[in-house]
Amino acid sequence: MIFEHTDKVKDLIAKVEAFMDEHIYPNEKAYGEFVSNQDNLWKEWPGMEALKEKAREQGLWNLFLPHEYGEFSPGLTNLEYAPLAEIFGRVPFSSQVFNCSAPDTGNMEVLAKFGTPAQQEKWLKPLLDGTIRSAYVMTEPQVASSDATNLELSIIRDGDEYVLNGRKWWISNAMHPRCDIWIVMGKSRFDGPRHSQHSQILVEPKTPGITIVRHLSVFGSHNSPGGECELRFDNVRVPAENLLLGEGRGFEIAQGRLGPGRIHHCMRSIGQAQRALEYMARRADSRVAFGKKLADQSSIRQDVARSFCEVEMARLLTLKAADAMDRFGNKVAKDLIAAIKVVAPTMAQTVCDRAIQVHGGMGVSGDTPVASFFTLNRFVRLTDGPEEVHMSQLGKQKIQEYVQSNAR
Repeated sequence: MIFEHTDKVKDLIAKVEAFMDEHIYPNEKAYGEFVSNQDNLWKEWPGMEALKEKAREQGLWNLFLPHEYGEFSPGLTNLEYAPLAEIFGRVPFSSQVFNCSAPDTGNMEVLAKFGTPAQQEKWLKPLLDGTIRSAYVMTEPQVASSDATNLELSIIRDGDEYVLNGRKWWISNAMHPRCDIWIVMGKSRFDGPRHSQHSQILVEPKTPGITIVRHLSVFGSHNSPGGECELRFDNVRVPAENLLLGEGRGFEIAQGRLGPGRIHHCMRSIGQAQRALEYMARRADSRVAFGKKLADQSSIRQDVARSFCEVEMARLLTLKAADAMDRFGNKVAKDLIAAIKVVAPTMAQTVCDRAIQVHGGMGVSGDTPVASFFTLNRFVRLTDGPEEVHMSQLGKQKIQEYVQSNAR
């Protein structure tokens, strides 16, 4: 494996870093103050569209979309995208500026891979243009949704329509003012193999019968403007042509979507951990306690050293997983994707915890981004499946593999 960046990627890294220095870091405080103001709930930060236009003009647009998607893609591999996503992760809102933010990225991949020409024209192109946003509607409150075979929302054919009934929650981005399309997963068959009972369908948020039951907070934050919310579907009628791929193929779609989504989270987590490490080092060098710098304390040096080692290990595992996805496909690389999904957010949370400790009271405030990185990565440990599920499946896979190998 050779992880040396190509000249194309080196050029993109330089352009993204320059864009961050000129446009993102200087606006980080203003963005945070706007979205945390209760008067601005579910409103887009006023500076967002201007920054998106600048990013698009510089060719820093839709960089996430793998090269195999042809006309829709800028031509990058997962391995080439990894260092760029890490930079985006240093300021979480920046991903939207480059049109590389979840859940839109996964939804665009679904539409690019599984959508009909009509579905792509109506929803994929506006998403690729950054003129609309989207949500992925999967998790349900009454069942353990980490086992997606439990999902109960019904998607039943009735003539030229499908009728949806059920509840969903933790639906990210559904409150965004530009969120114009949802991908909803539910059950369309009630017998046969468990993994052939579910389907996915495109639903417009303003369809009659949809109720926003409540807004859910995450560690006290509404995560405006996208938010998380609980939804109820009461006899929601959707055109049959909105179905994706076919009845009973929901798991096939989900697996195609979640692999890249999981590793993108990890790429961004590494960026946050790296930035927290840099904050920790600068704080240690500038703060004096009991007559000497914190940087001269052995325990602080050990925290910095451990954090450096852990960030580097996670970064290399991410690159290895991305390389395997490119060369062998997501299905073959599923063990490495699961491994990094377990490792990266926990690592980032641990590094941020050390950085908070070095900053003292300042560490839990909004004066640095470290506290927000800590809570974000605690949340990411649950997104796209909790780490316990990934470890259980990974452990099962490795036991089978090593038993069958007859290794001595």
